[in-house]
Amino acid sequence: MPQNSGRLINKTALITGGSRGIGASIARHYAKEGAVVALTYNSSRDKADEVVAEIIENGGKAKAIKFDASNPDNAEAALNEASLENFDKVLNVNVRSVYALTHLTVPHLKSGARIINLSSILGERAIFPNVGIYNSSKFAVTGLTRSWAQDLGEDNILVNAIMPGPIDTDMNPAAGNTEQADATALKRYGQPEDIANMAVFLGSDESGFITGATFNVDGGANA
Repeated sequence: MPQNSGRLINKTALITGGSRGIGASIARHYAKEGAVVALTYNSSRDKADEVVAEIIENGGKAKAIKFDASNPDNAEAALNEASLENFDKVLNVNVRSVYALTHLTVPHLKSGARIINLSSILGERAIFPNVGIYNSSKFAVTGLTRSWAQDLGEDNILVNAIMPGPIDTDMNPAAGNTEQADATALKRYGQPEDIANMAVFLGSDESGFITGATFNVDGGANA
């Protein structure tokens, strides 16, 4: 696709966790549609560089930025209680980082900008047992999305969330895992591209009257 065409031409996108999985796929799709992409990574510098190199090789514009979402500047010493340590880490990565990055970004956004959060189908329903901490973090992201849509609406900044179901990534591989596939209506995992396609739509002019919404991309798991 020529660099001067695409649904996201003249847009700049900051994509957290863009070195692999869903984030990398969104970065590739955004660049393909003409956006200038900045993707963050924590420890996977090589993978981030590979994604950036691929985008540039295909005529796009991208760069990688190191960002440790699990370690806020004012984080206290880790608690001794293992469950609380896990709770803090999950909330820091899934909620606090979302809040902090949005808080820093919003003053620089112009009318028509988009904030697209990645929540989860577990941010709407408690489908599986023993994932209460993760559930609570994704419910928080869903709540922030809806609140920010109200707060930023007068500035014409749109805020929505994508709710992925089982997606085949290195963190949640489809191989050998039938339980999550069986929970979907389609009886299979989705691909990172399925999430990226929704992100492209929400970042394009076609979604100009959509804000405060959540979009299940889950193969019918939440039907």
